[in-house]
Amino acid sequence: MPSKNYITPGGIKRLKNEALYLIDTERPAIVKVVHWAASNGDRSENGDYIYGKKKLREIDKRIRLLTKKLDSAVVIDPAEREQTDQVFFGATVSFQKSQKDLETVSIVGVDEADAKKNLISWISPLAKALLKSRPGDRVYLETPGGNEALDVIDVLYQHIPID
Repeated sequence: MPSKNYITPGGIKRLKNEALYLIDTERPAIVKVVHWAASNGDRSENGDYIYGKKKLREIDKRIRLLTKKLDSAVVIDPAEREQTDQVFFGATVSFQKSQKDLETVSIVGVDEADAKKNLISWISPLAKALLKSRPGDRVYLETPGGNEALDVIDVLYQHIPID
């Protein structure tokens, strides 16, 4: 993971909600099951106890990871960013590959990337190719089949819905 965890307000909210759910709901429920299972006696063959302890370790590991991500988060709201025609984190970029249709992607944090929603991580090859470009620029994306030309059409800074 990069040293700075750039993220949008929607992304930080999603990480916080997950951490709070694990801490306030999921973990206490598993602790109750483990406590009940431990009170039944022999723990060596007690499936509820063994599974519960394993689940607790997984939850604790996820909570530690989320805490590290939240601690290193640098929240950038694209909607409040000063408008510029240059591509940076939070930009929604329209570009065209060769003679293909126009494509639009939003550059978001590592934890927010979702190809189905055209949300790409700021450290992805496509985002790296687009960074610092402007409308009218031609940039090149390295692909296994060779470099692919991308013509930057438009750059916007607006609210990016992260659900």
